[in-house]
Amino acid sequence: MALQESLEKNGNFLFRYRSFLPLIVVIAGIIVFISDIKSLRVPGNEVYTLIEIFALLISFIGVAIRIIAVGHTPANTSGRNTKQQLADEINTTGIYSTVRHPLYLGNFFMWAGSVILIANIWFFIVFVLVYWIYYERIMYAEEQFLRKKFGQPYIDWASKTPTFFPSYKNKVKSKYPFSIKKILKKEKNGIFAIFVLLFIFHNIRYSILSDKLSIENNWVLWCTVFSAVMYLVLKLLKKYTKLFSESGR
Repeated sequence: MALQESLEKNGNFLFRYRSFLPLIVVIAGIIVFISDIKSLRVPGNEVYTLIEIFALLISFIGVAIRIIAVGHTPANTSGRNTKQQLADEINTTGIYSTVRHPLYLGNFFMWAGSVILIANIWFFIVFVLVYWIYYERIMYAEEQFLRKKFGQPYIDWASKTPTFFPSYKNKVKSKYPFSIKKILKKEKNGIFAIFVLLFIFHNIRYSILSDKLSIENNWVLWCTVFSAVMYLVLKLLKKYTKLFSESGR
């Protein structure tokens, strides 16, 4: 099989199972984190609290990027589908006029924030390398799909729009108005996951240092509880009402 076909095949396979990558990163991160704590290689309480706040800020940069991208897109684009590539049209305006893969850029910052919680520079470097190798193949397969489906219009847009690092030289106002309903419907999972991971790493550290399995009653706990309540409310509203229904979005 030629390299081009191999990359596309691998990219489609990784696209289909990309939801498992965070699980692998989390499991590996927990192992490293526990080892570092037991070896006394984790910062003290005050420093680690600053690390947690910084990690949240990095993660929410990713959330903001995803919100900007998803909030301005039509139905059947920029989705969370995992079965196959899907696109009814090319997104070329708004944030998509500055970068071709804003969702993967947003995902990087969201995951990077969680990896920062591990407080291990070598693990972070490995994460960056794995993320790049993994998503480079997904981006390649996605672009092959779009090239075949949309032809020259896609090639023209791709030729002037960076793959992953944004450039505002050719920025165009978004074709679609911002939809808060679409954000509430689509992006609740990611926000909830950020606080769940913060809760997990915080209380692994707290339990090991206090020498007993326990949950610290502090801001991390209550932020996680609040995010869980909001997630459940939005999930139920989506399932049992038409509050988030919006034609073409």
